[in-house]
Amino acid sequence: MKIIRKYFFVAVNIFFLSIFASQCFAQSQSATADSSKAQNSKYLGIINQLYYFIQQNYVEEVDPQILYEGALRGMLQALDDPYSVYMDKSEWRNISDTTQGSFGGVGLQISKPSTSTKDKPAYVEVAQPIDDTPGARAGIQPGDFIIRIDGVDTSTITMDEVLGMLRGTIGESVTVTIKRKTVEFDRVLVRALIENPTVKFGMIDSIGYIRLSEFSTNTAGHVQEAIDSFKKQKKLAGIILDLRNNGGGLLSSAVEIADKFIDSGIIVQTKSRIDYENSVYHANAGKTEVKDMPVVVLINRASASASEILTGALKDTRKAYLVGEKSYGKGSVQIPNGLVNKDGFKITVARYYSPLDVNIDKRGIRPDLEVLYPEFTDEQRKEWERLEKDSVVPTYVESHADMTEPQIAAYAKQLKKTYNLEESFLRKIIRNEVGRTKPALLYDLDYDIQLNAAIKVIKQGNFDKLMKETKTLKDQLAEDEADKKEE
Repeated sequence: MKIIRKYFFVAVNIFFLSIFASQCFAQSQSATADSSKAQNSKYLGIINQLYYFIQQNYVEEVDPQILYEGALRGMLQALDDPYSVYMDKSEWRNISDTTQGSFGGVGLQISKPSTSTKDKPAYVEVAQPIDDTPGARAGIQPGDFIIRIDGVDTSTITMDEVLGMLRGTIGESVTVTIKRKTVEFDRVLVRALIENPTVKFGMIDSIGYIRLSEFSTNTAGHVQEAIDSFKKQKKLAGIILDLRNNGGGLLSSAVEIADKFIDSGIIVQTKSRIDYENSVYHANAGKTEVKDMPVVVLINRASASASEILTGALKDTRKAYLVGEKSYGKGSVQIPNGLVNKDGFKITVARYYSPLDVNIDKRGIRPDLEVLYPEFTDEQRKEWERLEKDSVVPTYVESHADMTEPQIAAYAKQLKKTYNLEESFLRKIIRNEVGRTKPALLYDLDYDIQLNAAIKVIKQGNFDKLMKETKTLKDQLAEDEADKKEE
């Protein structure tokens, strides 16, 4: 055991030295080179001393991996930056899949309850198979439960473990046991290259609607597909970009999409203490796809990072009208890095600034038209919890398959007598349950008041006037600063 410790101790030393090597080299060129090198050597020595002492003297045997992960997490946490974090193998794989936009897998969109009970085991539920993937070709359907993967009971493992078993090397197989109502059967799925579907689009009357869930390497190409599809329509009144609940992704993807709407000037700037991280991204007039047309961007409190880059660029250049809620406010840029053991980390290297040189970090972007969903009262929240606990909606829908909209509305009225909730909300719950075993709806005009407001902005015919009255991010910042002075 001591031999193992010794070799791991050496490995830790090498790891720390490799992390700090470039920093030490850069500092050696400065006037304070000797002092900095001495400090680095001193602190690395202290880290080594503590590691060795714990291994030799702690009351219980310590797994070296626990100390290794703790050291990495601690260093990054010390930066007091929520976006600079250590990621284990599972977390690193997930972020790699997101940014690359594709991965080896079986093509099933899935969900899993966080808690498991004897009556309701936390099996994996199929939300939707992705078209033309192994899962879809095997006949797996929305609403099916994956109860075992290669013989492992899925109710006993985490979602990360599930993903780790379903994803993997292209060409290798995995066996899933499916439960469909009372029938159980196995399917052998051969993993293939799966593209992460980040863009969905369609028409709402004469308006093109694009929903972006994140920004990956493939997102801009699919946005182009949407625009090309809209251009084939006889009449196109405008375009709605839905960035709600979009937490971001690749800066380059946001820039490429912004370039389709902005014909000149700056899209975004990044500023850092590292010279090569300082960049200015300009629009290319030859790449502009949408001109002289109303564009509305939908945002909410979960629209962040790359979503705010795109939103800020369209706002500062007066190319789009914003509807919804104030965005999250993440104005920094992270670079993900893999480690030799297939773990990884991401670290903030720069902050980004809008075309008019505004950083929205911890501020967010305010919409031109604020549309808020009503907040639940404590009583309504309890009613919702009671409704979910009673499980009356799933039970009713199971015995009333393929409910129509009039039937959904009628059942909502019936539920209203027992549960004091808005009928529109009850209709949404019923509609979601009805659609649980079908492809997801692109939009829900019955419930989505923000989307309805965006449609109204385009259809009311005074878009140019509205745009002249909008405020840029620089205007908003000046207002915020003035308000602070008054306080």
